[in-house]
Amino acid sequence: MRAERLFRVLGLVDPALVEEAAKVQGRRKPWTRWAAMAACLALVISLGWLVTGGFRGYGMSGGAASGSSGNDGGAPGDSSGAGASGGAEGGRSFMSYAGPVMPLATAEDPAGLTAERTVAWDFAPGAYPDGEPRQWGAEVTDAYLLHNGTEEDIAVTALYPFTGSLSDLAAVRPRAAVDGEAVETRLYAGPYAGGFQSTYGADIPDTMNLAPPDGWAAYKALLESGEYLEKALGEYPVLDIPAVAYEFSDFAAPHGEHRAATQAVSFDLDPEKTAVLTYGFNGCEWDGTFRRYSYFVPDGVRRESELKLLIVLGEDIGNYTLQGYQDGGCEAGEEIEGVSCTVRRSETTLDAVLDRLCRYYAEERYARERGEGAFDAIPFPLYRGAVAELLAQYGSLSGTPMDRYGDGRLDDMLQEAAFQDRVLYLAFPVSVPAGGSAEVTCALWKEPSYDFACSGSGNGDLQGYDLAARLGSGLAFTRQSAILENWENVEITGQNFGFDPENGVNAVELSLEQEHYYLEIRPRGQ
Repeated sequence: MRAERLFRVLGLVDPALVEEAAKVQGRRKPWTRWAAMAACLALVISLGWLVTGGFRGYGMSGGAASGSSGNDGGAPGDSSGAGASGGAEGGRSFMSYAGPVMPLATAEDPAGLTAERTVAWDFAPGAYPDGEPRQWGAEVTDAYLLHNGTEEDIAVTALYPFTGSLSDLAAVRPRAAVDGEAVETRLYAGPYAGGFQSTYGADIPDTMNLAPPDGWAAYKALLESGEYLEKALGEYPVLDIPAVAYEFSDFAAPHGEHRAATQAVSFDLDPEKTAVLTYGFNGCEWDGTFRRYSYFVPDGVRRESELKLLIVLGEDIGNYTLQGYQDGGCEAGEEIEGVSCTVRRSETTLDAVLDRLCRYYAEERYARERGEGAFDAIPFPLYRGAVAELLAQYGSLSGTPMDRYGDGRLDDMLQEAAFQDRVLYLAFPVSVPAGGSAEVTCALWKEPSYDFACSGSGNGDLQGYDLAARLGSGLAFTRQSAILENWENVEITGQNFGFDPENGVNAVELSLEQEHYYLEIRPRGQ
């Protein structure tokens, strides 16, 4: 019964799916071969986290982190799209796309309400921590005047969407006010907004690399049907699946002789009855029914997780063998003595394991990587839900896991759930009296789209910004306008707003028929 339930959840009830999965698994490469490649490439993105990509360890994408070669709102794993410009007609495609400023929406039918919108982009000068002048990003004030043309009061739940990641929240979470008074907001997070793409291109298709949203068209495809918002406001997966957890602790190894001393656990399983997830392991290989998982033995110096779990779903693994090796290659003839640990077996549920791992990551790993208290801005239930969602949507529980997560390594999901691009929503109540109006203001710091300085594109000093006029909103807009503030600090290099600061035009009326606007600037004096 446990195995039947497991594979119903995994979507592998169809024997043909099980057979197809077995064809593509094969034997996995030891972790150390990836480690050498990672050391050469040093794939660290601007947020400061290492993109791991499973035991095989590929990075974010085969090329730039984002750009015209990425997934353009298509199905996960489809990298055949033509790409999307970071702006609109004539706009650039930036390597790192920050997403548009999007319009206010409501959870209920906004019938009876009309809206006037004014978006102000403030390019006030900033500074580096050492005080050196710096212009980066813009303060955006997105203001609405809601009119109630009916004879009854209208109460709605306002939803303000913004792009970013859970790890960005301290910097990008908007501040909302109604009729000039700050209001408390509730936060909702949609699932990962991007897709997956091949490491080597169409000739060798796989879904190993992340393909973040690369332009306006990607967000349009993501949001226009309304399904993404429904997922954001819906419940997270409940994974009350029976599991057996093997926890490894009390480590010992001859680190003086072997700095990369490794412990491996080997066993046989029936892949039609058992699935394995891991945390804290560095290597994995399998061949038919054989499995071997390995980890560098913690030495108190290496930034290595002290928590190491092997989680079994379905039929238990039975007997296993522990063996020490000189390094993560786990090659025959390189076995060593003196490597030991304590293994504790417990029966639990996958939900309980994920809860423990998410708390461990938030309290230990995230704090170590980002600084003490860095996780405080992230609501734990949202993070915990995002991990479960990623596992159910793209991991082992999906039935058709992405290659990136096919090895069952939970370390990657725990990390990437915090850093992946998504659309988040602020929810707060708004009441508009009969025949009257209410003012709603959402203020936020907006990161720009940009090219990496080392890319050689020639656009490393440019910043791009986008505005979505009505995407995802059911409000009936009667007017939209845009304003530039402190515009003397920047030079406009591309736009379709109609600003003309040199002739004093820093405020423009926007067409209600146009759905997307873009602005590209270059800071002056930098």
